[in-house]
Amino acid sequence: MTNPPAPQLTVRPETSGDIDAIRVLTTAAFDRTDEAEIVDALRTSGNGLEGLSFVGVLDSEVIAHAMLSRCFVGGVPGVCLAPCSVWPKRQRTGAGTAVIEALLAEAARRGEAFAVVLGHADYYPRFGFTPASGFGITLHVDVPEEALMAMPLAGKVPAGGLAFAPEFGV
Repeated sequence: MTNPPAPQLTVRPETSGDIDAIRVLTTAAFDRTDEAEIVDALRTSGNGLEGLSFVGVLDSEVIAHAMLSRCFVGGVPGVCLAPCSVWPKRQRTGAGTAVIEALLAEAARRGEAFAVVLGHADYYPRFGFTPASGFGITLHVDVPEEALMAMPLAGKVPAGGLAFAPEFGV
């Protein structure tokens, strides 16, 4: 007798039925509720971009989430990766990577020129992010240079000051 195949992760846009599961997931994935509050605020403020919030579903359970919001570099619109979350027991399984890759591909398909992220320098380069300073991007608050990253999607990454959605608190 052989084992049944492992279930496959389904990556899809978030639906209204996913909101509560995303809140629980994001709260579980981080030590504090700050990131969940940012995601909730982006969604309700209109700064989250319609159709650019994706979930990874395994066995009908939302196990990963990532979303993009609007940002501006030197006044030029781009997208910013909001806090991404994966259930702690599902981390390092590729679920987060699959959701982020699908999300960035959809943003590029829609013609978004560039993406930025303020995050872990050992994680985001796998998607093509590099230090934002290399593009001439600056931020009005002091953050480690390696934590602020950018990448082209379907256009050029501009130089200038970075403005996040107010919900980020940066």
